Formats: sequence, C-alpha cells, structure tokens
Amino acid sequence: MRIVSDLEFQKKYYFKREDISHHFSNKKELVNLLYTLRKKGRISKLNKNKYFLVPIKARGGKWTDDPFIIIDEIMEGKDYYIGGWGAANYWRLTDQLPFRFDVYTTRRQGKYKILGVEIIFHRTTAKNIHKQATTKKIGDHNFIIQNKKKSEQWIKLRE
Repeated sequence: MRIVSDLEFQKKYYFKREDISHHFSNKKELVNLLYTLRKKGRISKLNKNKYFLVPIKARGGKWTDDPFIIIDEIMEGKDYYIGGWGAANYWRLTDQLPFRFDVYTTRRQGKYKILGVEIIFHRTTAKNIHKQATTKKIGDHNFIIQNKKKSEQWIKLRE
C-alpha cells in the first residue's frame, strides 16, 4: 500500500502504469495490484493505461472530479473537444446542467460511464477538431472545448 500512500501524498490522483512500475520487480505484480485496487474500489480505470486514485477522504469509495478534467485525462489532452450541452453550459448559453457529455474525437466512439460521468464519444476528423475547438483552463488543468461561436450555432439548431 506504499504506492497508494505515495500517490496520495503527492496528490497525484491521475496516474499511469509507468508512474508506479518502479515499485515492482515484474509486470505480473503490477497487474495484480491494479486488479486488487480496482476490485476494492480504490482506483478506477480511465483508459488502457491510465487510472484514477479514489482519495482516502472519499466516503464510501465514491468520488468524482470535474467532468472536463476527467475527459481530458481519458483523452490524454489531445485529439478531442467537448461539445453539445457540456460546451453550451460552459459558455453560459444554457442553464441546463448536462447529465452526459459529448466528446468529439478521432480515436474512439461509444457510450461510457466513468467516475459517475456519462460520456458519449463521437468520431470526427482532426480538421474539424482544429476548426471548432479552443483550449481553456480549470484551476491548473487545461481541457479542449468547442469554441463559443460553434456552440452558439449548435444551440440555435436545438431551438
């Protein structure tokens, strides 16, 4: 459990396998610990190589983070943008709080529920991402969101 306490002490809640691999003599030990921690609810898998450490202060093992940060961590900070109601709410074009987030990406598609956040991945081109997206910041964390002009056009289609 030294690994969990090290990550907690460093406040590194999002981590990759490489970040903790130096604690193990072989890959099997690493895989077994990750499996055990997932089973106990201490970590959640975000993607093939990235995990979220549920903080000790979480009651009942339930914890979530800002959906924009979760999405950015899943996507490794590239080749995506957040659109739909999530972007409209961010730009204050609607008071409606989104219960799911639309992510436009070149890499994956489908519907997932990660850390209590429902995320729908839509396939798009890199050209569309560069044309429609802008980078913003929450705290010290960057994320990519649909620009305000495109969000306004999107919301007008819904009226």
